[in-house]
Amino acid sequence: MIQLTEAATLTIQEGIGIISINNPPVNALGFPVRKGIADGIDQSVKDDQVKAIIIICEGRTFCAGADIKEFGQPPKDPGLGDVLEVLDASPKPTLAAIHGTAFGGGLETALSCHFRVGIPSAKFGLPEVKLGLLPGAGGTQRLPRVVGIEKALKMIAIGNPIGAAEALKVGLIDELVEGDLKEGAINFMKKVLAENRPLKKVSENNEKIEADRGNSEVFDSFRKSIARKARGFDAPENCIKAVEAAVNLPFAEGLERERNLFMELMQGNQSAAQRYAFFAERQVAKIPDIPKDTPQLDIKKVGIIGAGTMGGGIAMNFVNAGFQVTLVETKQEFLDRGLGVIKKNYDITASKGKMSAEEVESRMSLITGTLSMEDLADVDMVIEAVYENMDLKKEIFKKLDSICKADAILATNTSYLDVNEIAAVTSRPEFVLGTHFFSPANVMRLLEVVRGEKTSKSVLATTLTIGKKIKKVAVVVGVCHGFAGNRMFAQRARESNFLVLEGAPVEQVDKVIYDFGFPMGPYVLRDLIGMDVGWNPKTSSSSTIQEIMCEAGRLGQKSGSGFYKYEVGNRTPIPDPEALQMISDFAAKQGYDKREISDDEIKKRCIYSLINEGAKILEEGIAVRPSDIDIIWINGYGWPVYLGGPMFYADLIGLDQVLETLKEYEGRFGEVWKPAALIEKLVGEGKGFKDLN
Repeated sequence: MIQLTEAATLTIQEGIGIISINNPPVNALGFPVRKGIADGIDQSVKDDQVKAIIIICEGRTFCAGADIKEFGQPPKDPGLGDVLEVLDASPKPTLAAIHGTAFGGGLETALSCHFRVGIPSAKFGLPEVKLGLLPGAGGTQRLPRVVGIEKALKMIAIGNPIGAAEALKVGLIDELVEGDLKEGAINFMKKVLAENRPLKKVSENNEKIEADRGNSEVFDSFRKSIARKARGFDAPENCIKAVEAAVNLPFAEGLERERNLFMELMQGNQSAAQRYAFFAERQVAKIPDIPKDTPQLDIKKVGIIGAGTMGGGIAMNFVNAGFQVTLVETKQEFLDRGLGVIKKNYDITASKGKMSAEEVESRMSLITGTLSMEDLADVDMVIEAVYENMDLKKEIFKKLDSICKADAILATNTSYLDVNEIAAVTSRPEFVLGTHFFSPANVMRLLEVVRGEKTSKSVLATTLTIGKKIKKVAVVVGVCHGFAGNRMFAQRARESNFLVLEGAPVEQVDKVIYDFGFPMGPYVLRDLIGMDVGWNPKTSSSSTIQEIMCEAGRLGQKSGSGFYKYEVGNRTPIPDPEALQMISDFAAKQGYDKREISDDEIKKRCIYSLINEGAKILEEGIAVRPSDIDIIWINGYGWPVYLGGPMFYADLIGLDQVLETLKEYEGRFGEVWKPAALIEKLVGEGKGFKDLN
């Protein structure tokens, strides 16, 4: 055995050179791996004993991509592109033997080999687009030549991986290996040598792309198919342009075009924001005063109180992760309805081929419905998911305290209420915390974990682990009205309401927020949620826009009119002069003078209000770090990931510029715009929110 580098060895077995990579945890293509492959190829080519070469990885996966630790560092030769040119030029047959994941640079490495084999559980993908990039080592040029344009576009511009069976079907791998991968790879190469098979040099294989040379239609059609999902993002378009280059240019020129398109993205703000979000999401679980070895509770059975929209969605999260769930309701009809909705959701998933009928039944079998809270006596964790009423929640927690075992975690799914007040009615406040799921709970990734003043470290650590198991991005926040996300959201709602009272049409406000990158504007969103959420007809006094709308029966999409009007069976909002007139008349009665408002003012008032409140949340210690706030807004409120979150965005445009505008608005609109002390402090020190992460 020859030790090529600290991460790579070369052994010769039956005339085959085997380059083995061992760079835990995911065999990332850092310098020791790149150099190891290059030196291994060089030595194997020069050795007359070696007739063929295999690249294989130890540990849990094939090379999973670039070494993210090298991002932002000066490049160290050999670069991956140089290594792959060495592979591509090998006069001896090369084979990538794949297990785990061949993602990004890992798949680009495999594509530079003459042959590829994989085990049935292997996955293959080029997910760089999700970091605002494109494959920069020939992936956009080689993949279309192997799998064809249509499949390549999906894998590169959308970034979703494929499994081994599909990889075999589309020609990405040459054979599935059942059993030992190394043994299977050696046997495959013996066949290649025995049959004297020609080298399948991907860079010279134009068979699958020639027919579409000069055909822009295939690319235009694909652009249209992803237009909605790709709105606002730069990377998908550059990915498409790179694949177009593969089809229309010679290989060497295509590589150069790919490189230019890659650098354009790498040096841009969008990729910086998306890479920031990638790391920030992994940072949220690190709580400064919670050591890694904090003891955790064993959670197997979970109780959920309330089988409505939230409770049912929460139940699905736990069932999907294999937990046993006891679902409690007050009436049989409510329980039946809730279980029926869960079953219907699973049936819809099954009808799309994403789940078998057996899996549906298996998941439903994990749920036990009951009308008695006494049935929660043996659960390890309870999540209360009733409506936002403090008295009701306190009553439930008193009962839970007497019913549940002493070490059961008691969690409240509240959006605004004081978790400390709820915990205080129990004899075990250290076992109480908030779990604020976002609706629909079975879809939305965000989970705000609300740490009470007496919540134990063990309970918090356990809940974060549970969050990960149910595939949520769990972010720790402290207790205050609305916690982090909704407290900030209230500021945007306040400003958008003032803007329409001051004369901005709702369509203008919605368009500015939509064009900024949100999925929808605040008034389309309000119509979708329902105008009557939080409205009490008994106390309604025509004193707010919401009240006058609800009093007129304009409840949003559900009633066919709200801020917009809607045709039956169609959710497309149609501007409604009647709604605008109602708002205008209400504003006049309130003493507002109508004026024209610029798009720039709308954007700044809606976005800078978030930033200022975020800074106050950090000052008060409600959020651990600015990046946590950004992750909350990306995953819970639709903030465009390519703008990195409100706090990242503040640094991007310049915190000094934000401060200047806040001071201007304080002078124009009053105390509510007073800049957070933290912003003044950071600007005074020449720092940004990034310095607090």
